[in-house]
Amino acid sequence: MRRAHPAAAPPTPPLAIGRRERGARHWWAKRCTTLRAVGIPFVATTPVARMIRATARQQWRLLAVNVVSTVLLAVTEFGSFAVIFRAAGLLAGAPPSGPWGLATLPQDTLFLVYLSAALVLQLLASGSRYLNGITAGYFAARCQACITPELHRHILSLSYACASRFKVGDLVHRATVSPQAVQLEIEQLGRICSNLMLVLAYVAILAVLSPALLLVAIALGGAVAALQRTIRPRLARASGVLEGRRREVAARITEDIQLLRLLHSSAATGGAQRQVAAQMASLEAPMRQLSRLMSIQEPVSDLLPVVAALLIVGLSWQLFGGSAETLIPKLVTFVLALQRLNLRLIQTAASFNQLAENSGRIEQLDDLLQTGDKSFRRQGGSPFTGLRHGVRFEAVGLRFEARAEPSLTAIDLWIPAGSTVALVGPSGAGKSSLVDLLVGLQDPSSGRVLIDNVDLCSLDLDSWQRQLGVVSQDVLLLNASIRDNIAFGSADSNVAAIEAAARIAGAHGFIKELPHGYATAIGERGYRLSGGQRQRLSLARALLRDPQLLILDEATSALDSHSEHGIQQALAAFQGPRTVLTVAHRLSSIVQADQIVVIEQGRIVEQGRHQELLATGGAYARLWLRQSRAGQRAE
Repeated sequence: MRRAHPAAAPPTPPLAIGRRERGARHWWAKRCTTLRAVGIPFVATTPVARMIRATARQQWRLLAVNVVSTVLLAVTEFGSFAVIFRAAGLLAGAPPSGPWGLATLPQDTLFLVYLSAALVLQLLASGSRYLNGITAGYFAARCQACITPELHRHILSLSYACASRFKVGDLVHRATVSPQAVQLEIEQLGRICSNLMLVLAYVAILAVLSPALLLVAIALGGAVAALQRTIRPRLARASGVLEGRRREVAARITEDIQLLRLLHSSAATGGAQRQVAAQMASLEAPMRQLSRLMSIQEPVSDLLPVVAALLIVGLSWQLFGGSAETLIPKLVTFVLALQRLNLRLIQTAASFNQLAENSGRIEQLDDLLQTGDKSFRRQGGSPFTGLRHGVRFEAVGLRFEARAEPSLTAIDLWIPAGSTVALVGPSGAGKSSLVDLLVGLQDPSSGRVLIDNVDLCSLDLDSWQRQLGVVSQDVLLLNASIRDNIAFGSADSNVAAIEAAARIAGAHGFIKELPHGYATAIGERGYRLSGGQRQRLSLARALLRDPQLLILDEATSALDSHSEHGIQQALAAFQGPRTVLTVAHRLSSIVQADQIVVIEQGRIVEQGRHQELLATGGAYARLWLRQSRAGQRAE
């Protein structure tokens, strides 16, 4: 099948690339792969990464405040520990010391100054941490506000054929989960940046206190990193498996809700419940694995500082010679800094774990947003201004990838403007496929569909479809009022026009008998209405558009013969200069058609008027005879 061009395909790089540029691209690709593997995906060239970078450029002031608050937090933490070290020295009996003449102050006064400075620095640190958190949250909220409409736009921009490959529940699950996944990703990345800045501050403090004891802190960080290196790939794999199974469960539940009438009418609710229960049971193993991997980090990280503290006490005694004035302030400051360092390492590791656990949702969002393997609704083209001559199918063929046989083969058909053309034939003959080609839901695999001698593929699809009124056998209704359902796609219609369309469609009578008339809510997919009533609403919706081309795909199949005859008379009065293409199962409804086209196995086998086709004694005559006999037996 010919595929529409992607609406936003990534630009193709130039063919002539120098050796230095190729080397730079190769280096950058390797760095992106490495950073993505450790849980930082936004440096990559994925759709989500591009969206976040675009939002970052728009919100640079917010990010600048975030960076400043992060640096300020690290500086105030460093200053707090410097003050604590001085205060601890005073408590241990060390002589007063400090900049700006502080050494001349009395010991009690100097101690109060140190306490006050520590309090001010901690207040600044708390304010910086708060500012850092809200700016990261604001940026995440901005990205979520961007990704939700972008995801909705992307799904709606997919071609009908491409979107039909997805399960509805799968798309709903991705659209629901992905925005929260993006927000979590950004928030965790912000926490990682903040914690790493603090880690650098604590390492600097430890280095100033004792380069030898810094080795203990480095060993502590190395142990945490080694643990993370072991855990994170397993987390990512388990997350991918779990997210895939969650998608399957969401798709199954959505399908069950869509098929609720069928499940209840065929006593199949028990089987549906067992299938969902079995799928949920399959979630248990990957969820347990995730729980084991996520839980191992904290107890190990809590144990490491205790071991490190014991080593520090012993090493400090040896390094500082047992002098209380030297040992106590350094030991107190060092242990406190090490404890804060360990806390930041734990939080950083937890953030990386969250990124790894979230990677499955981000990857499924990237997969959906990728454009290379998808076809998109056609954009642009010549505007359609009106049907003057007619529609022509020239050697049109249609083949689907999943089917061995083509749906349509060498279709040659002329539909003059202002005429009524009927398509008949057995189920699966290709009638609906031909309608899909005319509407623009599919592109022909071969041949052309010409509108006034202009290829439909070169027309602006929106302007063409606005002039169509389509009524299908599978009626699609909103869970809204009758008025909203009729006015769908014609937002500017007034009450008088809605009622006029309902009268022509034979719906006004039953609507007025409902408790709230046109304001009556009809429930999901119109379950409160009968099949015939739903078809009448769908027909009224199409007529309200005042279309130039009215397409009726077995639009009256749920009506009895008397109701169908009344609607046919109303349509004949409504038609005027309009063109009508009708797909009919009941042949009695099309005897007045200007042209009847018989399709079998994807080919046109006969075409002509009713009496002409009966006279030939071919496929149409056999169908007419079969239905006539069935009607006589029914009587």
